[in-house]
Amino acid sequence: MGTIDRTLSMGNRERMVRTCLNKDVDRLPFWCMLGPWSETIVRWQNEGYTGDYEMRKMPFDFDAGFEVLPVQLGFCPHFELKVLHDDGIKRTIQNEFGITLIHKIGHSAIPQIVSSPVTTRDDWEKIKTERLNPDSPERFPQNWQKVLSEMKERDAAVQIGVFPYGLFGTLRDLMGVEPLLLNFYEEPELIHDMMDYLTDFWIAIYTKALRDMHIDHIHIWEDMSGKNGPLISPAMFREFMQPNYEKIVRFARENNIPVVSVDTDGNMDIMMPLLEESGINLVLPFEVQAGCDIVEIKKKYPNICLHGGIDKRRLTFGFTEIDAELDRIGDLFCASGYIPALDHTIHPEISYENFCYFITRLKEKIGGLI
Repeated sequence: MGTIDRTLSMGNRERMVRTCLNKDVDRLPFWCMLGPWSETIVRWQNEGYTGDYEMRKMPFDFDAGFEVLPVQLGFCPHFELKVLHDDGIKRTIQNEFGITLIHKIGHSAIPQIVSSPVTTRDDWEKIKTERLNPDSPERFPQNWQKVLSEMKERDAAVQIGVFPYGLFGTLRDLMGVEPLLLNFYEEPELIHDMMDYLTDFWIAIYTKALRDMHIDHIHIWEDMSGKNGPLISPAMFREFMQPNYEKIVRFARENNIPVVSVDTDGNMDIMMPLLEESGINLVLPFEVQAGCDIVEIKKKYPNICLHGGIDKRRLTFGFTEIDAELDRIGDLFCASGYIPALDHTIHPEISYENFCYFITRLKEKIGGLI
């Protein structure tokens, strides 16, 4: 396990990568992937906040962290965004992923899914042909070279892959949760084809991006777990997902991409050995309310870098609770292999005063920032 060596000196990009690889660093990163809800920003503005919505632009002196290449890894073209019904309280839309949803207007709550775009193999074949061509020119922005230049100036560690792109995660959007889980049993050949195709499709896009920019991090978004554990069994993971994870990791190693991460909510304890076996070396966000104890997880899996695991609920109380939560995970600040952050997005029960206090104390724990 890497150590914290204050005599070292390094920039953001080097620090992020070395932390993820459990190598010696000058300090841990000061960076949070998951930002505030829109309602949180409204509350903070009422409490005196005048900053930006984006985490990296907030007035807290965050590190540049990982910055996502703006490459389109999904549908090209997207489905047409349509409002199908609006009664002033609820709005039914077809979103850009072809999913029909009911939203409560003015709330960031999880919407109700009415229908998803893939119900048959024919639906999947049509989407593959019409919307999942890796060579679609619009996958890269027109100002691509300017984007790359600005990222280099910020010393950003470069990430490709972001919500909502992962094997389970993307199929969940394509089919809906319950149909997907049933299809692991009823249509296994279709699930294999979808996951295998998406893996090759993404690798083809990664390959194009690598022509212009060195990539530090491939991110896989899954959200395949709940409070009681994963939605699929270890055996199902081994059959359907692990071969594709290993293919992505092999591609990463062949192209000098050091970090491959998995993002899933809920409790992934029984899957952690399989992630490690697959070559994943960064996992997040370890929700405390789902039973995740990031200190114990780090003891069990010292070679995997962990990101998150600080109970966001403690920030709704007071300074004493915040101090106690940071003290609870205090051992993790003493070595590399950990990126300190809340265990999910910043919800509107968290006051601006409490968040500022948390940030101050977090800086003190990391050291060398105040």
